[in-house]
Amino acid sequence: MKAAHEVHRQALLKKRDLILSALRLDRGQPNERVAEEDQGTVAHEQFVSMRLNYLDYAQLRLIDEALDRLESGDYGICLSCEEQIPVKRLAALPWAKYCVPCQEQIGVAQLIEEHPFRLAS
Repeated sequence: MKAAHEVHRQALLKKRDLILSALRLDRGQPNERVAEEDQGTVAHEQFVSMRLNYLDYAQLRLIDEALDRLESGDYGICLSCEEQIPVKRLAALPWAKYCVPCQEQIGVAQLIEEHPFRLAS
């Protein structure tokens, strides 16, 4: 189990580094005056950039929580039923807090809170 946890830790750290790198990038904030006909495009680009930052921070929070669970020894245990979360689920979502049946019972509101990037269109 320790070897599997180390694999998940490395996946979480890699994803965390990718998100932090993306957050450090300048997402094209205009520094000069924008022509009136381009203001709609610029406003849309700023909205998209803010939304991406929000989603990145939300995912970063989930990753940090999963890393905390790894440190405390609670990683891979469903926070609802306290059963083991299947390895395949953790491989797909290393930050998963719940097994699939419990996640389904929690409902869409919680899913949106935990995984907004998966539901965004």
